[in-house]
Amino acid sequence: MTSATNQFHIGLNGLTTCVGPVEDREWAYHESLVKADYERCHPGETFGDLKHRARFSKEDLGLLREWMAIAASRAAERDKRQAATPPPKVA
Repeated sequence: MTSATNQFHIGLNGLTTCVGPVEDREWAYHESLVKADYERCHPGETFGDLKHRARFSKEDLGLLREWMAIAASRAAERDKRQAATPPPKVA
């Protein structure tokens, strides 16, 4: 299921690209991977504040894009580790 609330777009050299995952579930997962770090780096501010401002500010949209890129990297690393872990043996 997709949601218009998670569809952030950024224009780069005349091309528009989507910021972050489109699926609600995947967006929530990626956001959970960076939310605490963002809020630690920006005291008194929430990740929700950034998402709200990103709709009106290209600077904040770029910042959101960077944080979601970090989230995608972390998600890929977790997927890689999980794939490398053998399934538990059943007796």
